[in-house]
Amino acid sequence: MSFRRDRITKPIFSWARGVLPTMSDTEREALEAGDVWWDADLFTGNPDWPKFLAYAPAKLTDEENAFLHGPVDELCRMLDEWKINWEWRDLPPEVWDFVKRHKFFGMIIPKEFGGLGFSPYAHSEVVRKISSRSLTAAVTVMVPNSLGPGELLMRFGTREQQERWLPRLADGRDIPCFGLTSPEAGSDAASMVDTGIICKGTFEGREVIGLKLNWHKRYITLGPVATLLGLAFKAYDPDHLVGSEEELGITVALIPTHLPGVSIGHRHLPAMQVFQNGPNWGRDVFIPLDYIIGGQERLGQGWKMLMTALAAGRGISLPSLSAAGAAYAARTTGAYARIREQFGISISKFEGIEEPLARIAGTAYLLDAARRLTCAALNEGHHPAVISGIMKLHATERMRIAIDDAMDIHGGKAVIDGPQNYLGNLYRSVPVGITVEGANILTRNLIVFGQGAIRAHPYLLQEMNALGEADRDKGLAAFDTAFWKHVGHSFATMFRAWGRSWTFGLFAPAPDAGEATEYYRQLSRYSSAFALSADMALLTLGGALKRKEMLSARFGDILSELYLLSAALKRWQDEGRQKDDLPALEWCMASGFKTIENRFAEIFANLPNRFVAVILKFLIQPFGARVTGPSDRVVHQCAQLVLSPSAARERLTPDLAFVDDDGGIARLEKAFRLVHEAEDAAKQMRAAHMHDWKEAVKKGVITESDGARLAAAHEAVTKVIEVDDFAPEALSPIYKKSADVHQFFQELGEQRAAS
Repeated sequence: MSFRRDRITKPIFSWARGVLPTMSDTEREALEAGDVWWDADLFTGNPDWPKFLAYAPAKLTDEENAFLHGPVDELCRMLDEWKINWEWRDLPPEVWDFVKRHKFFGMIIPKEFGGLGFSPYAHSEVVRKISSRSLTAAVTVMVPNSLGPGELLMRFGTREQQERWLPRLADGRDIPCFGLTSPEAGSDAASMVDTGIICKGTFEGREVIGLKLNWHKRYITLGPVATLLGLAFKAYDPDHLVGSEEELGITVALIPTHLPGVSIGHRHLPAMQVFQNGPNWGRDVFIPLDYIIGGQERLGQGWKMLMTALAAGRGISLPSLSAAGAAYAARTTGAYARIREQFGISISKFEGIEEPLARIAGTAYLLDAARRLTCAALNEGHHPAVISGIMKLHATERMRIAIDDAMDIHGGKAVIDGPQNYLGNLYRSVPVGITVEGANILTRNLIVFGQGAIRAHPYLLQEMNALGEADRDKGLAAFDTAFWKHVGHSFATMFRAWGRSWTFGLFAPAPDAGEATEYYRQLSRYSSAFALSADMALLTLGGALKRKEMLSARFGDILSELYLLSAALKRWQDEGRQKDDLPALEWCMASGFKTIENRFAEIFANLPNRFVAVILKFLIQPFGARVTGPSDRVVHQCAQLVLSPSAARERLTPDLAFVDDDGGIARLEKAFRLVHEAEDAAKQMRAAHMHDWKEAVKKGVITESDGARLAAAHEAVTKVIEVDDFAPEALSPIYKKSADVHQFFQELGEQRAAS
């Protein structure tokens, strides 16, 4: 062993220490934040499927379920998204009062501090349901329960801080926000110029050592109404009042917004969404050191604290909203396609409509599967940073595709705004989800694989830590152990990937999962191919791989698909292998396999080391990318899931907030039901080549009750396809009240001619 270490490992160790790229403090802290979960299994190249299927699915407690079907349903009945966005430009006062009174802002805060003490899954379910009714309300509720003062206090606050602030946050006496983004620092938070200088000052009549803060933040959700601001800044100690270091690093503190020097700006209007959002500033704001979250000992630890909190929050809030958006699109678009006729037949009969409709339905199935699986991990106490990044990125991106498809199928119905348009505001909101909590371009190109390759790989982080060890002998010993395990793992992975690829996964491990068994084999095959390819890319590129962003993005896409497809299989298993849901699963798997194979082909075509690229292609993809995506049969069957009332449709779009009124959704659901009930009568009329139901009744083609059903269905469909229009003065103040628009423009022309 000592011979191997001294004669073989030592030169490799010395070489690796010389070429290992330097890692910034923020990069290291981001890597150390959170933990790994199923992503680590996928990185081994040999996922343990029995262990995976044994994970307990996320479930609600009786108390959580009662809240979801009590206060949450009541809140949804209070919400009118059209009025919120276009008349009030805010939630009405009674809604603000309701969410405070029922502790919506304190869902994650433990009961001992006055909160509801709900699980991550309950938090997700609440956000999901509210999102299907009002995005403004959903964002308002989810932000205090995601990255913000509450979560940071729970994780890192002192007991005194928790006892002081958490009860006030739980019952709404304080409204929180978190100031991270600034004009100089968006995705690159480390470049922030906001500062906190340690000095002596007077606070509440006594002289203490504290921080003099200066900052400028923007895009801060709930900022305009916040009473308690969580603030990220760089701390400095030029007079060495607390230690020998001058630059202490990113720190987070609590700032009551009433303090002298705090300025709350006006509101931003993000993509015409009216949730409270705006800038704020601080000029020489003085706080004592015990306002630092976690106290003085947490000076300079803010970035790691934020990344740890974000590792959980990113896996809940936006994925919940996105899953709701996809399910909402599936339910509404399936119903609309079913009732809308063109050329004398339902547009749902056109294959051109079936394709995007299947994409919407499959996406809804996949996103909710991934949301539930991620919540299951969070419920068990995991904080999977890489998986949370995958979820935020792919949930919002795939919601964008689903909403675009829904808009295309609805056509003019979704383009003309008004109270009856149930899609327009969701469409406008999509860029917000894409941008916040880390821009998707950055997440895809740098974070998913960049962090995953280090955190989830079985040995790479151990090797990097050994190479960075200050004690060279200790580092060499640790490196020797990890490196040779890595070598053995790589050879095993190579033969595993080669064998599984050349046999098309025929003998790859898989549980007995009925009709889904083959899909597990393919994921085992692709997992081993991914592990081998990632190892070879890391070996040949080393630290330069993080600058090869397009390669990194492709690897990240494969890892993401492996996780998302695992989630789809877990959902199908947990729901009892529902035969009727199989088309949705088939669509997900075929689409995901196509993406995986295409990304492998792109990696092999662009890997800089061409010798390694050729070897990998020979081992993994000798015949090129062969999966072409879902077949026409699968597309047709998947589209049918949302085209008629069924248990499968309810499982695909469960527990959305459809309020029973005369709004656009209620009209659509009614028409959908009536058209389905009148289907047999409609078929009889078509067979008789008749269009007038009254004449059909008169001639005995259909019964009077059939005729009444057709008439009711026709009337309901007419109401659905109507769009809103507005009097000129209702849209623009330039028109005189009740004036005729033609007269207005005539007078305007005469005035111009006279001048």
